[in-house]
Amino acid sequence: MPIFTCENLSKRYGKVLALDHVDLNVEPGRIVGLLGPNGSGKSTMIKLANALLTPSEGRILIDGHTPGRETKAVVSYLPERTYLADWMSVRQLLDYFQDFYPDFERDRAAQMLAHLNIPETQRIKQMSKGTREKVQLILVMSRRAKLYLLDEPIGGVDPAARDYILNTIIGNYDPSAAVIISTHLIADVERILDEVIFIQNGRIVRHTPVDEIREQMGMSVDALFREEFKCF
Repeated sequence: MPIFTCENLSKRYGKVLALDHVDLNVEPGRIVGLLGPNGSGKSTMIKLANALLTPSEGRILIDGHTPGRETKAVVSYLPERTYLADWMSVRQLLDYFQDFYPDFERDRAAQMLAHLNIPETQRIKQMSKGTREKVQLILVMSRRAKLYLLDEPIGGVDPAARDYILNTIIGNYDPSAAVIISTHLIADVERILDEVIFIQNGRIVRHTPVDEIREQMGMSVDALFREEFKCF
């Protein structure tokens, strides 16, 4: 059964149609890039999956259920903006996640923090924007979730840290889970992707395995994206 399903899914903001009758299935065990120009509907889809918005038409299902309390137990969500409270220390965040999420693996989070030399005594307000984003990603990827929804996971970090972050994503998600990554930095992430979804004006215009793009089209994902969206 797909872990993530959209059936005739639409979302309107007044007269603006942000998602336009989307049909989509994402199977477990896949890392999927959700790619499109600004305003194409990527963040709207992710917010719908996290019950932060409600559909105007159709439905979205997570592990067969409508987004809500039940699905929050199986979805690990990284929003585009940092939401961590400035006054909290890393240790307090670890305590919070351990109390709130039964699937949170504290030892794994602590190991990744140590690898990046981020002390557990450090407070969020003492950190750079990039370090805050690293901490937030570590917390998200230290859950044993069924679906990881990552909105711009490497957008605010320096290029030297991107490889570590991408390896963190690969190495810390359960192979029976799925990862959906929304990003503009396609060249940086495409090496870890199994398939890509191109979205434009709220519609899915391509859902293709990455190997098919490389073998049949002789292109990288980044090159294909630039070709298909060259007017944007």
